[in-house]
Amino acid sequence: MRIGIDLGGTKTEALLMAPDGSDVLRLRVPTPAKDYEANLEMLSSLVTQLDDKAGRPCSVGIGMPGAMSLQTGLIKNANSTWLIGHPLLADLEQRFGPRVRLANDADCFALSEASDGAGAGHQTVFGVILGTGVGGGLVMDGKLVSGPNSIAGEWGHTPLAWMNDAEHPGPACYCGKHGCVEAWCSGPALAADHARETHNTLAPEQIVAQANAGHAEARSTLERHADRLARALSTVINIVDPHAIVLGGGLSELDHLYGAIEERLPHHVFSDTVVTPILKNQHGASSGIRGAAWLWPADAAIEAR
Repeated sequence: MRIGIDLGGTKTEALLMAPDGSDVLRLRVPTPAKDYEANLEMLSSLVTQLDDKAGRPCSVGIGMPGAMSLQTGLIKNANSTWLIGHPLLADLEQRFGPRVRLANDADCFALSEASDGAGAGHQTVFGVILGTGVGGGLVMDGKLVSGPNSIAGEWGHTPLAWMNDAEHPGPACYCGKHGCVEAWCSGPALAADHARETHNTLAPEQIVAQANAGHAEARSTLERHADRLARALSTVINIVDPHAIVLGGGLSELDHLYGAIEERLPHHVFSDTVVTPILKNQHGASSGIRGAAWLWPADAAIEAR
């Protein structure tokens, strides 16, 4: 059996997964915000409880915001800022030995969907998070690709392709640059674009409701958003050419996106044909925690160390 943990900013969920991928036990607790040591104690308690349920020590995979620097072993790029600058993996290995793996939460989503979700059976899967932010992960031949800088899949902080005159220089992004994909294509970015164009502030779900009711301005907002997503994903296809792209996050529930993106991709991808499917995730909000569990291919990995 495997343990997967989704370390979030407000809540943390832990899963004991059976070898066939089914749930054995789930635990959910509040995340102690702004307290690194309390986070270590919380994670230790969850692992101990799930080990007890399994009857033996299990592999532990943890999905988290941000990434671990391979050069320093310290956490970076995390919106849970109390993790930044700390040796999270080393501290957990002191408690549990070398049976712990860490990965970015978007990477865990991609691994989950590639392992036994919408992307199963595809050689290369690019997993996309479209929510409060924009993130991604890349899985090749069933293995997560992270890269020497631990940032593979961070397409949200690349510039939007082929911006027109009206789009330049693009909205400011929290990373300090302008025109990032995240600043155009996230949920808050969708709402901000609608407000800029209409001077009417609505949440994404309200924009969708108005579009479904026939409001032209809301429909135009969704069309601009779909076009920008297609441009952004065409860059991914031009570089990686994945066999499937799986959408996750809150905006993945917008059913119009799938056909709208596929329709627009041929205008931007450098190919005579584009056969890359844009797929809706299978595991929904559970993909992150399931992907964390799949960070270990087998429990035998513990015994081999």
